[in-house]
Amino acid sequence: MDVVLDWLTAAAGSPWLYFGVFVLVVADAFTVILPSETVVVALASLALSTGEPSLWVLIPVAAVGAVVGDNLCYVIGKRIGTTRFRWMRGPRVSAAIEYARRALEKRPASLILTARYIPFARIAANLTAGATGCSYRRYLPLTVVAGTGWAIYNCVIGALFGAWLAEYPILAIVISVAVAIALGVTIDAITARWAARSASSAELRS
Repeated sequence: MDVVLDWLTAAAGSPWLYFGVFVLVVADAFTVILPSETVVVALASLALSTGEPSLWVLIPVAAVGAVVGDNLCYVIGKRIGTTRFRWMRGPRVSAAIEYARRALEKRPASLILTARYIPFARIAANLTAGATGCSYRRYLPLTVVAGTGWAIYNCVIGALFGAWLAEYPILAIVISVAVAIALGVTIDAITARWAARSASSAELRS
């Protein structure tokens, strides 16, 4: 276990780590390979328990990566739409895109701000925002607020457990990531239920 901790600490002290985090967060905005939340939370936990990486560098790097990624996703949606590739036409993504389309018409600000915290939802929201011609002057500042809040939120979760379990850094990483995933699933479930109720109410009114 000490060998693993030594390796993690050495890796966390490398300046290339921040570049890797930036690339991962950007890519995660329009692909779901590895949820970047788990990496940011784990590194924040390690920062508080071992001192590396710097939490004050990690937060802005993650925030800028989130903003850049969301805006690239917007551009992709504007250029190619929401049905060009097979993965876009899958049941979960297509349902999320359809919900995003309706939500953008009624409450664009709340959608952009909350979707950043849910992997599939943020892809759907940002692609749809671009595809439907959502005003970029309004969209850009919303992504800055959403990306900054997302970075702080995930780093705070990791930091809390890193400080609480400072003598057990690996355990702190495991628990903080598990809690972050559980919170993400909970937010996803609440959002899905709220969306279903909103859709039902809209059908009844029509």
